[in-house]
Amino acid sequence: MAENIYTKRYSERAMDEVRPMIAKVGVVPSADGSAIFETGKTKAIAVVRGPRTLHPQHMQNAQTGILRVNYGMMPFSVEDRIRPGPNRRSEEISKVTEWALSSVVDLSGFPNTVVDVFIQIPQADAGTRVAGINAAAMALAHAGIPMKEMVSAIGVGKIDKSLVVDLDKYEDSLFHDGEGSTDIPVVVTSRTKEIALLQLDGKISIPEFKETIEMAKKSCEKILEVQMNALKEVGKNE
Repeated sequence: MAENIYTKRYSERAMDEVRPMIAKVGVVPSADGSAIFETGKTKAIAVVRGPRTLHPQHMQNAQTGILRVNYGMMPFSVEDRIRPGPNRRSEEISKVTEWALSSVVDLSGFPNTVVDVFIQIPQADAGTRVAGINAAAMALAHAGIPMKEMVSAIGVGKIDKSLVVDLDKYEDSLFHDGEGSTDIPVVVTSRTKEIALLQLDGKISIPEFKETIEMAKKSCEKILEVQMNALKEVGKNE
């Protein structure tokens, strides 16, 4: 069984196949912008507040507004209950998400303000940071925040000798010859196709790495289509 997983995924997905996706915009009516993005059993909800005046005043930037991101997993999002409140992992994901989104968000027209993005994970089955980024990008667009282009995110990686797209929790926890799977979260911009974020956890050769990046870009095209369809759909209803 363990040997077969690398040539045929237990989920029966192709190696380059993303889990089924669901995207909706405008899920929190009281927010300036909101969205939900699901991939398989992983679900992310993003809410945008702002632009609004930044306090305290000494943190303000007279040249531009600033973007703040807060990412968190709900206590019962996984089988083992998570302790409420921030931790090192959530702070790290908040910051890298902020970096990725800041590459496309333009707040130069909103000096001395802040745009807050809150991402919550009510259900997790791996890939939570990329699902959160996909939801946040849609929520920002829904809020009318100026963006140079959209971003889409996906996790790619390696299990034994096979390169795969969108690892779930089971695949992410696989070990072979004493080593775990390799996970590479990637964020790609919609128009220029630039890499807005890339992280790597595990081992991979340079040729394999280049191939996974191409797999990520192709997958992000499919994700972008789902994101844009969700934004168009809410536009019809507003």
